[in-house]
Amino acid sequence: MANSDLNTQGGLQGTSYIYNLGASPNTRAAMSQKVRILSSSYGSNGPAQIGVLGNFSVSMSRSSEPLRGIGFGDKIAELVPAVQDPITVSLERTLLYLSNLWQALGYAGGVSGPVRALSHMQWPFDMEQQVVFSSIADQEVGGGAGSGFTAGIQNVTFPEVTQPAGTGGGSHSAMITMYEGCWLQDTSFAFSKDAQVISESGSAMCRDVHDFASTYGEFMQTGNNPYLGQQGSIQFADDVSTLNSGTRVIG
Repeated sequence: MANSDLNTQGGLQGTSYIYNLGASPNTRAAMSQKVRILSSSYGSNGPAQIGVLGNFSVSMSRSSEPLRGIGFGDKIAELVPAVQDPITVSLERTLLYLSNLWQALGYAGGVSGPVRALSHMQWPFDMEQQVVFSSIADQEVGGGAGSGFTAGIQNVTFPEVTQPAGTGGGSHSAMITMYEGCWLQDTSFAFSKDAQVISESGSAMCRDVHDFASTYGEFMQTGNNPYLGQQGSIQFADDVSTLNSGTRVIG
């Protein structure tokens, strides 16, 4: 009999009742019920939604170095951003007898193989984050794939297996973020006499983060560019005529 908790089909990592989907409300607020986290599980050929994932958090940081001048008093002339620290992703997932966190990320652990420690992992993995839109947001964003700088918005099609029998599939727009070249840095789990559910936690550092198809590089459009007529910062008012009028528009 096949392992139905590690049997990638229809965009999910398993086919047992654990992976059954339900409906969620349509709101303007982004909801965790609509977020999908995908990775390539062990034995699969492509990314699929991770099941029983209780927590997924991403942390990014970088410092800025203050630039000062002798003879100008206690004044910061400019803040110069340092390089970004590695991106950290943290996960918490319920342990299944037939599928654990390592198997969900593509490693031959648990019932699939001998991986029991971080030192047994020889290859990195990728993860995909889909913030699936509500029908309200679908209408206003226009749906469909973008291009160039807006290619991070894409239609996500829900396959037949996620719909009631005979109704066919459906789709929503989603904002997609890719976490590439990730390595697990730590994992933990605990057995307790007072808790029935066993959860596994892990954190990973990722080499890069990007959306699935946009243009990146020196000339990417990031916003706040006063030379393109965007507000930016008033520190550029001497250089940009649009900031020299002294007029502020409110509302």
